[in-house]
Amino acid sequence: MTLISRTRARAVETLSLDATDTRNALSAALVSDLADALTDCGKDPDVRAVVLTHTGTTFSAGADLRDPPHPEALVGLLRQIVELPKPVIARVTGHVRAGGLGLLAACDIAAASTTATFAFTEVRIGVAPAVISLPLLPRTDPRALARYYLTGERFDPSEAVRLGLLTTTADDVDDALTPILDGLRRSSPQALTETKRLLTARVLETFDRDAADLTALSARLFTSPQAREGMTAFLERRDAAWVV
Repeated sequence: MTLISRTRARAVETLSLDATDTRNALSAALVSDLADALTDCGKDPDVRAVVLTHTGTTFSAGADLRDPPHPEALVGLLRQIVELPKPVIARVTGHVRAGGLGLLAACDIAAASTTATFAFTEVRIGVAPAVISLPLLPRTDPRALARYYLTGERFDPSEAVRLGLLTTTADDVDDALTPILDGLRRSSPQALTETKRLLTARVLETFDRDAADLTALSARLFTSPQAREGMTAFLERRDAAWVV
């Protein structure tokens, strides 16, 4: 059973994260299924663009703490989105946490409804937003991002636009996406591929330079005593031992 549902309309393929029982957490299986669906879209000449969205009230709750993907698999997925020879557009109508924000940053365009919420919650369970920094840091305002990386606070879509995490926000996200998708449908496939290559060059340089170090950092932190305490506290719905 796949964790990704797929529909197509006028050359735009919509991939929906469809694991509502885990709030679309990034499990090893979900990451693998999404990678397979993206591979199919990349090879299909009838797909002009890809919309990445979700079922349920959460776009993604971040890494699945019970079945986390290997850091290298998550790096591979994020790079695949960045390198896909077709635009990838995130469509968000719910909550996004931790690793889910990496998916948004990897997309070329990201739109969210005004009811969406965002948070880098890694610091609250004893880890760091390491791997997801690969697409995030080149595309966002570092000074504005520092507050949310360091505190784990929730922020709203207007703040996400200010950070550079979102392209746009609207009460009706589909209304906001209509002119964007229309523009992509009117664009030459060759031109879209080469224009995306121009736009993503700096992001891919970050992957080439930092992926190995950040993958190692993620693996080290996830096996640390503080991470074990943080994850246990999260699953038991209590404060971690370090909370003062």
